Amino acid sequence: MVLCCGNVQGVAHVDDALTVFAGQGDSSRWYTVRSGDSLSKIAQDLYGDPNDHNRIFEANQPMLSDANRIYPGQVLRIPGA
Repeated sequence: MVLCCGNVQGVAHVDDALTVFAGQGDSSRWYTVRSGDSLSKIAQDLYGDPNDHNRIFEANQPMLSDANRIYPGQVLRIPGA
C-alpha cells in the first residue's frame, strides 16, 4: 500500500508508520476451489450450513461478480465465525 501511495506524481512523502494491534486479527482463512465445488458446498463443508454461502461471496467481491461462477484454482477468502 505504501508503495502504491508513493508512486503517484506529486507525492513527495508517505508516512509509513503502521500500528498493528495484537490479539484481534482477522480470523479469515483461504480456500482453493476444486472441481465440483460451489459456494453452497464450501459453506456446508466449512460452516456446516450451505445457506452461509453469501458470507463467502461478499468476502470475495469484486473478484466474484456471480455467486454461481467459481472456478477450480481460484483462491477464496473464507471469513471466520
